[in-house]
Amino acid sequence: MDLKKTTAPVNTVTYNKTQIEQPTGNVYEAITIIARRANQINAEIKKELIEKLEEFATYNDSLEEIFENKEQIEVSKFYEKLPKPHALAVQEWLEGKIYHKSSK
Repeated sequence: MDLKKTTAPVNTVTYNKTQIEQPTGNVYEAITIIARRANQINAEIKKELIEKLEEFATYNDSLEEIFENKEQIEVSKFYEKLPKPHALAVQEWLEGKIYHKSSK
């Protein structure tokens, strides 16, 4: 997933209910699928962020010395400005990028 190229909104957006439920025919099923994908996206982002922040980790027993790392701050700011996982999942759903299998 390339987070730099996403077109998901950062702010709250109202979606058309029929657009959301169209692929499944049931709005609750669609929301369940979107929620599961949002959880997957959240796990991916968290794993990626932890890996990047571990590069800057300094293992020091002294609490007196705190180093300010500008690169680490930039990485943190980038992830703070990203759209939320649910917004990314809804965007993927509307673009038809989420594969789902009906249990009917």
